[in-house]
Amino acid sequence: MGKIQTPYRYDFVGSFLRPQALKEAKAKYLDGEISKEDFDKVVNEEITKVVAKQKELGFHIITDGEFRRTFWHLDFMWGFEGVAHEATGNGVRFNDELAILDDTYLVGKLRAKVHPFVEYFKFLKQFEDENTVAKYTIPAPAQTFQQMIIPANFETTRKFYETNDEIIEDIGKAYQNVIRQFYDAGCRNLQFDDCTWGAIVGDAAKQRYQRLGIELDDVKAQLLKVNNLALEGKPEDMVITSHICRGNYHSTYFTSGPYDSVADYVFAKENVDALFLEYDDERSGGFSPLRKISANKKVVLGLITTKSPVLEDKEKIIARIHEAAKYVPLDRLCLSPQCGFASCEIGNKLTEEQQWDKLKLVKEIAKEVWG
Repeated sequence: MGKIQTPYRYDFVGSFLRPQALKEAKAKYLDGEISKEDFDKVVNEEITKVVAKQKELGFHIITDGEFRRTFWHLDFMWGFEGVAHEATGNGVRFNDELAILDDTYLVGKLRAKVHPFVEYFKFLKQFEDENTVAKYTIPAPAQTFQQMIIPANFETTRKFYETNDEIIEDIGKAYQNVIRQFYDAGCRNLQFDDCTWGAIVGDAAKQRYQRLGIELDDVKAQLLKVNNLALEGKPEDMVITSHICRGNYHSTYFTSGPYDSVADYVFAKENVDALFLEYDDERSGGFSPLRKISANKKVVLGLITTKSPVLEDKEKIIARIHEAAKYVPLDRLCLSPQCGFASCEIGNKLTEEQQWDKLKLVKEIAKEVWG
């Protein structure tokens, strides 16, 4: 177990479709038909099953499928001091659908406390064995920073922080604390999920920030700063990776654009051990920005889509891997889906069986390419 680290040659981002039993239990819990204890029992049972399935398919990295969360990012933020949330029916417009999200905002200075996700990790860790290690996924520090400075939150945040640099400092320190909590609980593989880089690529982002009177390069510098601050002092034997995509909600997306405009920042200078990169369709552009990847990073090519049940053509994926290898050596490349199967509990538009077929294909291709 100690020799296995993320990323593996065949890997995945983290979230899985919620099983029907979990959906039904959640509905009953929210309606007051079952207790929190009964609901948690179902969650634990379903996590046990999804871990068993990952092992059955021969994967060496295991996650809890994010089964304890409603949202891939917001639930984690609620675990900090100074953060509150409420369900108001508001949301974020994706390509052709409104993603309903809890309003999440500051009610005081953001500070670390005993984070509930660490206990969630401990439940997952019990399933590690000589063939598998547990990976836990949390939103990137930049994601928390962005959440607190969106237009709807900006004035509220300014009640507690006069400048962005001040909140960046507190977010960085809070993440350092939580990273240590995970480490002390036995976590050696942590993944930042980060849509902020995907949200600022392309012309739409440039126009959006210009209307706000903000220079895009300033935004990039702040995203890099908060992520790297959180990584300062991380234990040497802890692997921290980052997953970047352009939004994934019910098989829709938030934005489009190639990596060219952010490569000098996140590819070259972010101090993570590997990057999981969305590359499942033309919205992500070409591989040439990969030449900016620093020599100490691995790259996980997200060439298999979770947004559609259609299985990719194996030979075309293999050809794309070798195309990427023109910019990053093949031995530093890995393969995965471009994102999770259920970033939010609504999940993407495919069945559980189709989900597993996607992972089988990832493994089959990786075995053929890397042996």
